[in-house]
Amino acid sequence: MRNVLIVGAGVAGPTLAYWLARAGFRPTVVERARGQRSSGNPVDVRGPALPVAEQMGVVPALREAATTVTAMRLIDSRGRRRQRLPMPAGRSPAGTAEIEVPRADLASILYAAARDHAEFVFDDTITGFTQDPAGVDVTFERSAPRRFDLVVGADGLHSAVRRLAFGPEATFVRHLGVYVATTPLGEPVDHPGEALMYNTPGRLISVHPSRDHALLAFIFRGPAIPGFDHRDVALHKRVLLHAYANDRNWLVPTYLERVRAAEDLYFDSVSKVVLPSWSNGRVTLLGDAAASVSLFGDGSSMAMAGALTLANALKNSGPATALKRYETEHRRRTDPKGRRARLAAAMIVPSTRPGIAVRNTAARLAYRR
Repeated sequence: MRNVLIVGAGVAGPTLAYWLARAGFRPTVVERARGQRSSGNPVDVRGPALPVAEQMGVVPALREAATTVTAMRLIDSRGRRRQRLPMPAGRSPAGTAEIEVPRADLASILYAAARDHAEFVFDDTITGFTQDPAGVDVTFERSAPRRFDLVVGADGLHSAVRRLAFGPEATFVRHLGVYVATTPLGEPVDHPGEALMYNTPGRLISVHPSRDHALLAFIFRGPAIPGFDHRDVALHKRVLLHAYANDRNWLVPTYLERVRAAEDLYFDSVSKVVLPSWSNGRVTLLGDAAASVSLFGDGSSMAMAGALTLANALKNSGPATALKRYETEHRRRTDPKGRRARLAAAMIVPSTRPGIAVRNTAARLAYRR
């Protein structure tokens, strides 16, 4: 088994391609987008992902791209700067090592590490496949059909590979009652070392500085939207603007104007993926496609760790044994994240004013440790 198709060039896909190439495989990565994406929220590379980054030699690049944030600052309804929550450089509130980096930069760094060792095909995607005990025949939207020994769906929460291999998205994706949207702020900030956080019940707006720009983020509670389309930008703007329409405090009206004019807007449901198995014959899933707890589950770190786990399993065993071993080992990391998802949502977006007060007190105590 040597030819492996990886669908998705975000975080999981390039990481897997890198390690498969080092193990003697011939990976091909296909990505629907025309190039590396620029949007997305800051993510933490930590826990089991840090050794992966170190072995790939990308830690210096990650530190160069890391955000400049050393503290969070709570903002009240009048725009007054309230509680400051220090964040020790390179450390989480729990004291563990981590590197916070914009997700787009993380994906670009991983792509740069893998691009000379794997075939990358952008502006294309998988449309179907048939498999037999020896391999998988794959059709694409633009490219000619090809045969691979294995297909890996690393194509995120709305995975086309998962839909083709297991069935409709609605069967496996659980909306957690929260939505997230991000867009570049488009101007410098006065305090580049502080992330600003403004909460009202069920709503959050944050301004998160990076090295050369700041990201504007909206996280809010809302029910599942029937027929939700994660590519319908007009729908996304309507939902977001409606959620914050009655808030005239702080800079909320100004930031909503930024949303109206935004050309680069990321918007999605915060959801949990629940699957009884990650593999179907010679097709398997990786990253958020397999076990997303988007926003609340260390998705990028889990994706990097899972990619190395899958590559090592494939290097040492045949496909059936390797896929079972990969899933057994990696579920030990991802399953606890899923169980804590609703607690994480309550901490980030409390639904009541008393809940916000409790969260702020808990955060203050945590950051003092």
